[in-house]
This record gives sequence, C-alpha cells and structure tokens, in this order.
Amino acid sequence: MMFSTFASKTLLPVALASFAAALSGTSNTNPPSYVSGEVLKLQAIQAHFKNAGIVPDGLPSFDPKAELVANYAGESCSTSPGQSLTRAQVASAPTFTVTPGSGSLSGTYTLAMVDFGPVGSDQSKGVTRHWLVNGLTITNSAFSNTSAVAITQYAGPAPPAGSGPHRYAFLLWEQPSTFTAPAAFSQPNMGVSTFDVNAYATDAKLGAVIAGNYITVEEGTATATPSPTAAVETSTLPAASVPTISIRASATPLGSGNGAHALSAQGAGTYGLLALGAIVFTVFA
Repeated sequence: MMFSTFASKTLLPVALASFAAALSGTSNTNPPSYVSGEVLKLQAIQAHFKNAGIVPDGLPSFDPKAELVANYAGESCSTSPGQSLTRAQVASAPTFTVTPGSGSLSGTYTLAMVDFGPVGSDQSKGVTRHWLVNGLTITNSAFSNTSAVAITQYAGPAPPAGSGPHRYAFLLWEQPSTFTAPAAFSQPNMGVSTFDVNAYATDAKLGAVIAGNYITVEEGTATATPSPTAAVETSTLPAASVPTISIRASATPLGSGNGAHALSAQGAGTYGLLALGAIVFTVFA
C-alpha cells in the first residue's frame, strides 16, 4: 500500500506521538523514560569498577560521563572491562576511542594509567603510575596530543611474578580552564613511581573521573588466592528496566482522489530493554 507525502510526513508523527503518550498510562506531560545503549554501557563500567574493588578502595566514587575504549594491537577492552591480557600484548601504548554519554567532549583532559594491584590489596601507600598525560584534546572521538605534555611516558604493566592479576585502570579527567599541574608533577618524562592518584586530582583541581576502563595483567601463577569479585549482570542495571515500545500503524483513506490516508497507532504492549534507543514500527494494510 502506498501513502501520500501528506500522510507519511504529517499524520504518522502525530499518530506515534499520541500512542507514546497513551502507552505510558498517564497524560502526555508525564511520558515513560527511554534510554540509549550508551547509558547502559556507562552503568555497566560503573558496576565493574565497584565489583572489582577499584571503588571505593582506589577511587572514592566513579560516575562516568563518557565511554573510554582502549585498544592494544587489536585487543579491545570496551566490551569486557577487566579483560586479561599478557605483558606482551600491553607492551606498547594503546589507542583510545572516547564516546560521551550525551553532548560533546570539547575541553582539555588528563589521562592516567595506574596499577591498583590485585583485588583487596592495600592502597594506603598509593598506586604505581604507569602513564600520566596532561593537555589532551579529543577530535573525532580520538585523543589528540598536539598540545599534550607526558609527565610520565607510557610504561607497560609489569606485575611481580606470583602476585596475582593486577588491575590497571585508565582514568580520564577534564581539566579546568585554569589548570596548572601540581609542582611535584610539573616536569615531563618523570619515571614510573608510586603516587596518590586522588591527591593528584585534588591538587590539580581536576574534579571527578569522567571516564575509565581497566584491564588485568598477571605474571606467573598466583601464590595466594585473590579476593573474590562478582560478575556484572547488565539485566540488573537501572537502564535495563526502562520500557520500550513496539508500534503498529494502520491507514484509512481520507477521501477520493487525493490518495491521502489517516493513520492510527496501536501498541503491541511489549516492554523490555531499549538497547539502541530507537522506536521501531510497522505500517500494514
């Protein structure tokens, strides 16, 4: 069945809007909430940081505003935070893709990679800094280092043999317009050493971490049993409980000669996870 331009461009949006309001069971001033797949990804990495003990042992809190994807020679840790990699795989610095949950990323940023050690390890004496770069910008979802300063050049993970899987976290902060690196970390090409990552962020006035991810690297066989961690079930995340809608639309001829049709929409009554943030409908005769 063919619809006229008038019907497809004018009546269909009206019918769909009316249906969306009706589906909520309330007036159109209080419609149901819908989420994108990006929101679910951010909630998942937040849960991973908590389940792996990075929060609160290493960071006081973590509420990501963007997805940070690290790639080592084709190995992506975007879909599996905590992915186990070998020392050979992480010998060279990774590349990154940064995707905001909403809006854009147009500021200047600080990136760090730190070793939070095995799950349950003591963080009171600080963490090992493997990478620290200030002044990064983001173009087409990728880092640009044209104005960046590497305080510590990338140094691949090298956990002690038998110490168990170490958690190496990539952390991203947005720099304030008045950013000045703390005096103790103002010169480039500092070697790998232990530092207090939270104190650094405070002294540099960086605020909270806006994006993060982590991998695990282990050398040899652990001589002690690491603390247990829980898997992240995405179906239990808040974004997974948001309703989706399935729409069917029918057409009735408006009158003779003009080929236009009036459309009505009917809900299929299905709810579930809206992974892609899209509404799909079918027009039928």
